[in-house]
Amino acid sequence: MSSLVNTVYSVRLSSSAEASCPPRNRRLAAKPSCISFNRRRLVVRATETDTNEVGAKAPDNAPAQSGSSFNQILGIKGAKQETNKWKIRVQLTKPVTWPPLIWGVVCGAAASGNFHWTVEDVAKSIVCMLMSGPCLTGYTQTINDWYDRDIDAINEPYRPIPSGAISENEVITQIWVLLLGGLGLGGLLDVWAGHNFPVIFYLALGGSLLSYIYSAPPLKLKQNGWIGNFALGASYISLPWWAGQALFGTLTPDIIVLTLLYSVAGLGIAIVNDFKSIEGDRQMGLQSLPVAFGSETAKWICVGAIDITQLSVAGYLLGAGKPYYALALVGLIAPQVFFQFKYFLKDPVKYDVKYQASAQPFLILGLLVTALATSH
Repeated sequence: MSSLVNTVYSVRLSSSAEASCPPRNRRLAAKPSCISFNRRRLVVRATETDTNEVGAKAPDNAPAQSGSSFNQILGIKGAKQETNKWKIRVQLTKPVTWPPLIWGVVCGAAASGNFHWTVEDVAKSIVCMLMSGPCLTGYTQTINDWYDRDIDAINEPYRPIPSGAISENEVITQIWVLLLGGLGLGGLLDVWAGHNFPVIFYLALGGSLLSYIYSAPPLKLKQNGWIGNFALGASYISLPWWAGQALFGTLTPDIIVLTLLYSVAGLGIAIVNDFKSIEGDRQMGLQSLPVAFGSETAKWICVGAIDITQLSVAGYLLGAGKPYYALALVGLIAPQVFFQFKYFLKDPVKYDVKYQASAQPFLILGLLVTALATSH
């Protein structure tokens, strides 16, 4: 971000070299524009220094008055600007993204056929959900925001990290605490389940590594719309399912293939979130599918990935001699198609939240139908 800001400042300096040093803008009105390179760099980093010294401060250009406290705690757009550090920490973990992971654990436990409504099994599943949701998804979202801070400075400059509402050291500490907490819970679950091979720990470790290379250079998988979004889909659907099934049963090759196929639907879900970041992605050279193909084509790729994948799974269930489960899955696909035409295909930016809130419950119910079908 520093290079981008310094470029902007250089242009301003050249255009006002013969002026009488007017104020630079509202946020930096007290600073003269004709200052040295080192001085300008100090101004860019002043937000972080002030944050460490005096605490969080809501940026001037954020919609603080019209923002929602509920949106803030969930970590979605339209959030109220917050100065409470713990609320900001929760916001970075984006609790709104936890339910799919938690649901994935439920599906894995159901697919195992060995889950029983006992105190011990319920406790095991809750710990697995804590590992998958708050810890490892929280880690994933925090590290993604950290490496996206330059893009967010363009698209959403009022977000916690680019606005300086939380300091660099606090973000890095949060990343490590969540990562180590998730890995520790994975190891605990292996011991609790009596595994000779720590399969859940390695699933947690592999998922954490995938999250890192998704967001961080030099690989930064998210730079490629196809690879990055499939990796994201696998993280949200396959990994928690595998963890839940391994906790109560045994992972089999057919389940691995089936859940990876479902991850293509997760790719489609991930594309939904790319539309709001088109401008920033384009400026930063990220080849998200809306940038690579244009919004019109990308939205059809998105709904195609979601719908065709689920229809393929329904066909698999039908071929496996489970017609009632296949019919139930088709019945859950129909309302998703309806909401795609009602919201998403009309305007994927304006209606992204409405679409996801309306359609995704049917998709995750379809996951459970598939899990129950494979357990019998």
